[in-house]
Order: sequence, then C-alpha cells, then structure tokens
Amino acid sequence: MNETYTKMRGQWRYHYRAIDSNGDTVEFWFSERRDVAAAKRFLRRALKRHGRPERIVIDGSQTNRESILECDTTDRLQDRSRRKLKPIRSPQSAYLNNRIEQDHRPIKRRIRSMLGFKSVVSTRVTLAASEWFT
Repeated sequence: MNETYTKMRGQWRYHYRAIDSNGDTVEFWFSERRDVAAAKRFLRRALKRHGRPERIVIDGSQTNRESILECDTTDRLQDRSRRKLKPIRSPQSAYLNNRIEQDHRPIKRRIRSMLGFKSVVSTRVTLAASEWFT
C-alpha cells in the first residue's frame, strides 16, 4: 500500500494504490488530502472488495500505519465467527515496498507528458487503463 501525488486541474491530489505480491493492482483511489481519514477510507474499500490479507507492507508513512491498525481493530471486533483472527502485520520498510514504488513510474511518465489531468473522469479512465496494462 502506498500513495503518490498527481496534478488534477492545477491542484495536487493523492493517488492511493495497493498491489498484491505478484505486482497486480488490487485497488486505487484519489483523495484531496493525505491524512488518516483518507487512508482509512481507501483501506476499508480495499478490504471490503478483496478480503483480509495477512500483511500489508507500507513505507514510513505514519498515517498508513494508523489506518491499518484502526481498520484491523474494527474488523476483528465486528467479526462474528468463532475463529480467532490474527492481527494484520504491517512492516514498514522502504526496501520491501520497492515493488509499488517502482510501479509508479509508468503513471508518472504518462502524467508528466500530459502536464496533469483536466478532469476527474479523464484521470480515472487514464489511470484505470494504465493500471490494467502495467
């Protein structure tokens, strides 16, 4: 799980992304802010669509760590099964997170040539296509 920034209509927006162990995109989402609330919204959406992972590798971002801890805690409290859920491990390492950091390159290259996006719709379509082909 990681975030990067992109320019949309002259303003910087944050592009949250999550990939699996094969490098395939699991989920992506845009936010105006880079805070705990935005990271929690993204993480809840990804967990709802794709299930609960054993671990989520992140960089040194404290907001991502807090969002994982809060979402994991609420998820375990709301679980009604009788099985014991293990906490989601979230190691923070720049080197373990290298796969997603390198995966930002094609997106940044495309955005740089376009000088940013002009609308939310074109941003979503372009990034969905680039996510599909990377």
